[in-house]
Amino acid sequence: MSDDDWFESAFDEDATEEGEASTGNAVENGDAAGSAFEDSEDEFGDGDGAEDAFGADHPDGAVADSTDAFADADTDEDVPADDDPFGSDNDPFSAEGSDSGGSLFDDDFASAMQSAGPGDETGEDFDEEAFESEIPRVDLGISGLDKMVQGGVPERHLMVVVGAPGTGKTTFGLQFLYHGLQQGDSAVFITLEQSRQAILDTANERGWEFDRYEAEDELAIVDLDPVEMANSLDNIRGELPKLIREFDAERLVLDSVSLLEMMYDDQAKRRTEVFDFTRSLKEAGVTTMLTSEASEDNPYASRHGIIEYLTDAVFVLQYVRGDTQETRLAVEIQKIRNANHSRATKPYDITLDGIDVYQQASIF
Repeated sequence: MSDDDWFESAFDEDATEEGEASTGNAVENGDAAGSAFEDSEDEFGDGDGAEDAFGADHPDGAVADSTDAFADADTDEDVPADDDPFGSDNDPFSAEGSDSGGSLFDDDFASAMQSAGPGDETGEDFDEEAFESEIPRVDLGISGLDKMVQGGVPERHLMVVVGAPGTGKTTFGLQFLYHGLQQGDSAVFITLEQSRQAILDTANERGWEFDRYEAEDELAIVDLDPVEMANSLDNIRGELPKLIREFDAERLVLDSVSLLEMMYDDQAKRRTEVFDFTRSLKEAGVTTMLTSEASEDNPYASRHGIIEYLTDAVFVLQYVRGDTQETRLAVEIQKIRNANHSRATKPYDITLDGIDVYQQASIF
């Protein structure tokens, strides 16, 4: 099978197994002319990093550890300027456009620290007035967490859920899709970690009837091998927006972006590929949620420290230990562009009903 049609075949194979010929035909008859990125705007080059909430208070120097977004454990060598895939004119992480003349990260930390206050720490006193924006909003479908996001996450935003193994990242994504399906949205779940059947079993065990939604062509579940995906990423970037539009998907989950990042040993190559891939998802015009493994050294950062700077919203799931020395699960919203939100750290549980955030409780 050639690289040009394997991704489309993934949809076709799923449709054949379930008798869903309509989905396969939509892919086969898709218009493949032109690049999906021609005339598209670079949505990451606008210098909009001031909403980044990495300046929120964290224990044990977590903020300081997260400042270097490109610290890479795989190599000790610095990437020469000439090898920088973004170049001096296109690097979305450069200081260009910053009023202070320093790094955009400096602006992020300064803005976050200036806006942080007693209400940010407790989460009970944040502004009750809705954030002024004409962008339509979507709810996550997670009890308690939606109340921490005033008015919902802006539609078509790109989100990432960062967490250690066992913190419920996949459940988070499935619950997000299920909430949309209940409201009549079409959805796509792309998994690089589990099989399609395992995803169906996990959802159906909770009574979310993913098999019914799939049979009714409202849901597409695609399991991809991360190595195969990395090898054919150019083709996927071009075809994914078109396929999403043809399926008329409103919500998409990719679980997980960390496996895709691991396919590249070179830091500059990894940065370029992840940047281009997230831009293709933005171009698709779908509200997207990515999952990412947390760094082993810093629970507030992703494994490679890249994806949180390319997304519009960051949710952190982690294990914490309070005064009683009891280990609990806790969620924190690090940033949501164009939306007001609580900066509190709140406990949550994973049950057969999904993730339930105790918005009225305090973790410490």
